[in-house]
Amino acid sequence: MSRWLYSQLLRILSPLLLAWMGLRARRAGGRWAVLGGTRFGRYRGTPPSTGAIWIHAVSLGETRAAQPLIRALLDRGHRVLLTHLTATGRAEGQRAYAADLGRGTLQQAWLPYDFPGATRRFLRHYQPVLGVLIERELWPNLVFAAQQAGVPLILASARLSEAALHRTERLGGLMRQTYGRITRTYAQSLADAQRLERLGARQVSVSGNFKFDVGLDQDKVARGQAFAAQLGCRVIAVASTREGEDAAFIRGIRHLCDRAAASGTEADSPLLWILIPRHPQRFDEAAAQLQAAGLPFVRRTQLLDLGDSGSSALAACRQATVLLGDTLGEMPWYYACSQVAIVGGSFAPLGGQNFIEASALGCPVIVGPHTAHFEQAVTDARAAGALVQAADPDQALRQALQWLDDPAVLMQVGQAGSNWVRQHAGAVARVVNGIEDLLVRQPASRP
Repeated sequence: MSRWLYSQLLRILSPLLLAWMGLRARRAGGRWAVLGGTRFGRYRGTPPSTGAIWIHAVSLGETRAAQPLIRALLDRGHRVLLTHLTATGRAEGQRAYAADLGRGTLQQAWLPYDFPGATRRFLRHYQPVLGVLIERELWPNLVFAAQQAGVPLILASARLSEAALHRTERLGGLMRQTYGRITRTYAQSLADAQRLERLGARQVSVSGNFKFDVGLDQDKVARGQAFAAQLGCRVIAVASTREGEDAAFIRGIRHLCDRAAASGTEADSPLLWILIPRHPQRFDEAAAQLQAAGLPFVRRTQLLDLGDSGSSALAACRQATVLLGDTLGEMPWYYACSQVAIVGGSFAPLGGQNFIEASALGCPVIVGPHTAHFEQAVTDARAAGALVQAADPDQALRQALQWLDDPAVLMQVGQAGSNWVRQHAGAVARVVNGIEDLLVRQPASRP
């Protein structure tokens, strides 16, 4: 397929695509501006500033993954333009960079749809000095417009599974040309690098995964650890659960509670489960499922209303079986509270979710069988003794309880995880150095 044909198909199908975006926005909640002018590259007035380093993080996961890079660039005095396609990604950016937005060192914008005119107008309006696309967010017209505008593009923390490679190859020359227009590519692993080169990417190097350079909020970590110490019971986090997984884990927890009550061991070893759905639009759904299962629960937002770690919040947690994590940006607090982390998105064929933050905190990790998005990380972590894979939620819950009953093994796995994360850090520094090298060369490279 040629880029011209792709653009014509995009125009023809745009009513259906926009309707799908509108339906997605209605289901997800939040402000999406699906038909807003900026989605079509139409702006009023002048931008706050031009010449920033543009970073595109499509959604929540990519926005979180890019945080160490964005923070490093801001700390070195660079200005950043951060773009998104989803409301959850934009909301996370607003939360994480509130102070930088206030100072004007960081701007946020919607990435326009991939129409030729929209992408040209976007680049003409903001005039970024360089662009960084996170993981695998390539749009043919956007990449072509950047090349025409003389804006170097970097594909950073890039990943590409074997299945994604085959799907992309079916698009023929369109994506090969698109990958070939990227100035530099920094892959997460050697396997990713080899697959990206097969698609035509050039100047490919292995830099590692940004998620190893996670900047943990030490205040949240300290408060989480203090809360767990005062709570005085065992805690297991079931984190980043996706569609269909909550119900399976809730059934498993209900079964374990019934078995403990029947055997009379419930009071001997009090246990708190923390259930943390991945997306905020599913917090109420998870609450309804907990209520239907008859599991006493308290929401994290209720604890915050009660004073976070005061006596009333602690009492509410001690009366609950499950703490429902219905806040954003508090994963360090949840993991710091926990002795074991079961990380979702991997118990259904969804590719898995980031577990590295838990390992960085020394929290032993259990993941499911579907981890295509973190294939190399899971393989390496398993070899390092930092995690185990379970076949299903019930097996994961049983494994977590086994670890709690064996403190020596629990400590060993946790230490292996934190050591493994430290050994793989450095991806951000490599990409920042590459960005600054391109900025030095850029005047000579512009057409």
